[in-house]
Amino acid sequence: MNYFLTELQEMIRDICHKIGEEKIKPVRARYDETQEFPWDVVKVLAETDICGCYIPEEYGGMGGGIMEMVIATEELSRFCGGIALAFAATGLGTYPILLFGTPEQKAKYLPDIAKGKKLAAFAITEANAGSDASGISTTARKDGDSYILNGTKQWITNGGEAETYSVVALTDKSKGGRGASAFILEKGMPGFSFGKKEDKMGIRASATRELVFEDCRVPKSQLLGREGMGFLVAMKTFDRTRPGVASQAVGIAQGALDEALRYAHQRHQFGKPISSFQGIQFMLADMAMKVEASRAMVYAAARMIDAGEEKFSKESAMCKAFASDVAMEVTTNAVQILGGYGYMKEFPVEKMMRDAKITQIYEGTNQIQRGVIASHMIKDLLSHKS
Repeated sequence: MNYFLTELQEMIRDICHKIGEEKIKPVRARYDETQEFPWDVVKVLAETDICGCYIPEEYGGMGGGIMEMVIATEELSRFCGGIALAFAATGLGTYPILLFGTPEQKAKYLPDIAKGKKLAAFAITEANAGSDASGISTTARKDGDSYILNGTKQWITNGGEAETYSVVALTDKSKGGRGASAFILEKGMPGFSFGKKEDKMGIRASATRELVFEDCRVPKSQLLGREGMGFLVAMKTFDRTRPGVASQAVGIAQGALDEALRYAHQRHQFGKPISSFQGIQFMLADMAMKVEASRAMVYAAARMIDAGEEKFSKESAMCKAFASDVAMEVTTNAVQILGGYGYMKEFPVEKMMRDAKITQIYEGTNQIQRGVIASHMIKDLLSHKS
């Protein structure tokens, strides 16, 4: 479908497609196998200025927004959802600074991120604080002009590779989630270290590590917003970045559909290409419809956010849940269409199926998203009644 993209958006899509075809496709299987971080692809993204596509021009970016970020994420994910995360997870780590950073904080951190010199990460999840993000136990105790951080964060995307971290910790334990605050941390700070790299089912080219804080002294100037705003920082960030996860899902699904269609046309059984059989045609048609519906929903949500709408939590949750469910279904059907070949690592669809699964889980499970959607629907109903 024609989504009437701007010249900038078309350029971002075309550049990312070229990078995907020439730089990602030939190496994705190797990265999936070795779990090595794709610094060579990050370098290419930096050279083409893609890293700054959603960052204001005054900080060295292209001046785009969520729409530009989702277009880049989708196109890169079409070739490898794991490699694309180096870019997408940096967006997640950057948005707290974009939304709540002081002019000084933005000037300090955004230019290097925009130029791809540094990656970012976001850290709220803990062993006992996943879907219940308000259940964090990492503390930040005030000490003069600093805060002393103690605790651990779990499953942090870009962990250990990123230089800049947006971290949520409790500054007032008595207030629970309302006592959380957000900080900008830098790799190499004394008392800030990393756990082992996780061995994952999918997105294996992406680094996932534990962050460990042991009496880590963080200057007061690193506080994002005000004390007690940590949970707000996280929720406002997720509302804007969930379309990013959704676009990753759309890209993975589109890549799987591409492979399934190509294979169905080439594979002959009973003297005919299997694409001539109605059973396969119906599968391909359903896959195509759902991918396009996902894309339309993601783009609509992204444009809504960029247009400055005040309320979009429901729409953000909708596109994330729908697109990731579709990605799981489409990649599973792609494996089915390829049959025995689809189950082999020699073909990319089994990897796409593994990569798709995480999009239903991170940045809020799809069960949590459905809760968010329903709660907003009920609130809307009650507000109209009153």
